[in-house]
Amino acid sequence: MTAHARWRRRRPLRTRLALTCTAAVAVVALGISAAAFSIVRYELDSQLDQHLTQQATLVQQQHRGQGPQVVYGECNYLAAPACAQIVPADPGRDPAQPYLLPVTQATRQVADRLRGGYFTDLTIGGHPARILTTPMLTAPSGTRQAVQVALRADSVQEGVRQAGELMAAVAAVGVLLAAALGHTVARTGLAPVTRLTRTAERIADTRDAGLRIELPPGRREDELTRLAGSFNTMLGELEQSVAAQRRLVADASHELRTPLTALRTNAELLSRADRLTDSQRERAAAALRRQLREVTGLVNDLIELARDEEPPPLLEEVRVGPLVEHCVAAARDHWPAIRFDLANDAGQRTVPGVPARLARLVSNLLDNAAKFSPAGGTVEVRLTAELELTVRDHGPGIAPEDLPYVFDRFYRASAARALPGSGLGLAMARQIAQAHGAQLTAEAARGGGALFRLQLPS
Repeated sequence: MTAHARWRRRRPLRTRLALTCTAAVAVVALGISAAAFSIVRYELDSQLDQHLTQQATLVQQQHRGQGPQVVYGECNYLAAPACAQIVPADPGRDPAQPYLLPVTQATRQVADRLRGGYFTDLTIGGHPARILTTPMLTAPSGTRQAVQVALRADSVQEGVRQAGELMAAVAAVGVLLAAALGHTVARTGLAPVTRLTRTAERIADTRDAGLRIELPPGRREDELTRLAGSFNTMLGELEQSVAAQRRLVADASHELRTPLTALRTNAELLSRADRLTDSQRERAAAALRRQLREVTGLVNDLIELARDEEPPPLLEEVRVGPLVEHCVAAARDHWPAIRFDLANDAGQRTVPGVPARLARLVSNLLDNAAKFSPAGGTVEVRLTAELELTVRDHGPGIAPEDLPYVFDRFYRASAARALPGSGLGLAMARQIAQAHGAQLTAEAARGGGALFRLQLPS
């Protein structure tokens, strides 16, 4: 890991965000200041160059047809033009008076029309100056000359310096403002994240899933607000899951208490088998076997309920019609006193699922209907071409106050408390249905009895 990566990991997100905002605004402020400084300097230089061009034109008009000479020689003054001279292309025609401005080979080329005019920066008498060298358009016939005009650039350089200082001050203020804004943006923007972190830490310390992130009222919906809302939703689901697990453990403990007590009683009774008659020993052994089967079935049901979804590797295409027919045949063997009337219109249609789990779902519905049916009663089973399975019995039906709770774990209506069972069959049926993307509902049937409707995904 590089040093930069380690630094990034040590820095909190708020600091990184503040530095990023500061850097972005600072770059913009510095860029604007640099652009403004460049524009001011360009305008000042352009004004000086324009002034030099005007003075060169004036010199040409005032000294039309004259030979090489020094026109103005007071270079140390700020007056315009401070210095001006006419230079021939032929050095042999230079005047006896020395030139005040530097004459180079480039100057002779301008006079000879071999190159265009140009500007030059130099120092004259200890003062900054700018020179324009341009062809002399009004030279006497047969001669080629150049005119040179110089102006002091003190005011221009002073203006550039002041503009630079002003832009530097503006840039510094911009950087400071950027730092303040970056800190404010980081603190305000990450406030929901901070609250989320504190809530998560409190949950980790207290293991209280009932805590929530406080969202300020009236705050507009944004990404961080949605994150906090999603976290609250997740906490709500977690709280419900924990509560459901606690209820499951409590209900399982309550349901296991009675059969375990009966098992212990029968076991203690069989431990004194020498004092019992043969018939008493047989009854005790039979009761012990029956209670063992009930406890085993209850534990298996609890294990099944602990599964939330089907593992994808176990899914396969299941033919619904043959599966329902097999379950009805098994129910007829298990409930010989009940008539099962089956109508199957599904043909060979299939659904993705786990065959054993789907069979358990259908069997639980059939067992529930048979349990509440009177002796000699009929259970009507219908499977449509749209893969809707209905199971109807002609028993006492479901009371309106019990209807919302028939799929709850360990729930038993008052009319069912005397019947065998643990109250897990319908809860398991709904869980298997949800795991397969199906919908299971219960309703009171017309004419009496209960009707369970299972809609499989088609």
